[in-house]
Amino acid sequence: MLMRNDTGADRILVVVPTYNEADDITAVTSRLRTAVPQADLLICDDNSPDGTGKIADELAEADERVHVLHRPGKQGLGAAYLAGFRWGIDRGYNVLVEMDADGSHRPEELPRLLTALGKGTDLVLGSRWVTGGRVVNWPKSREWLSRGGSHYSRLLLRLPVRDVTGGFRAFRARTLQSIGLDCVRSQGYCFQVDLLRRTVEQGFTVMEVPITFVEREHGVSKMSRAIVIEALWRVTLWGLGSRLRRRQAR
Repeated sequence: MLMRNDTGADRILVVVPTYNEADDITAVTSRLRTAVPQADLLICDDNSPDGTGKIADELAEADERVHVLHRPGKQGLGAAYLAGFRWGIDRGYNVLVEMDADGSHRPEELPRLLTALGKGTDLVLGSRWVTGGRVVNWPKSREWLSRGGSHYSRLLLRLPVRDVTGGFRAFRARTLQSIGLDCVRSQGYCFQVDLLRRTVEQGFTVMEVPITFVEREHGVSKMSRAIVIEALWRVTLWGLGSRLRRRQAR
């Protein structure tokens, strides 16, 4: 597994965006610290009105490997991850992980992603749609939406993966530094597609490993119609743009 000591070693930072996750953040932090004790955790809280930020501060006070980035308000998943990535890169972390705060991404499966990253891969995706992957407690409508979104994005953008929209990921810092984070404006599912397409376009290697995605037990999903619409039109524009560029190159 990709974990070493502090002498020229990989330093792992798990970035967890939060907005109203007071019911879950303590348990998720505990599970992560048990599953990957060598990793640090950065909780990026968007000024949650339910007190998530205060709980995060208490967790950080009790554990030197837990850190908190307080942001002024709800600005979207993509913006939170970008802030977390920059925070980690500025502090010398060279492995950065995306993980949800609601327990849907099981921390116990993170070692599988880190092992794959340690084999020379630039980006590892925790995939629901490869052999061995699955979802638990999802309605069929949600599964069809996710599968359909991945299939549409994969075909239009020519991406060599099955789970294009999944958000459980492990990046090499050099990968993130090379794909133009300052130009990323997308959010939600679209943010995940955007980072993946940029990674593939830059010629980095991508691997999928199967995960079990468990629907949250507490709180409210951040999925909305606006997120779906943004993903649809942005992916369509990216796909048409790439086809036009290929045609012009010919």
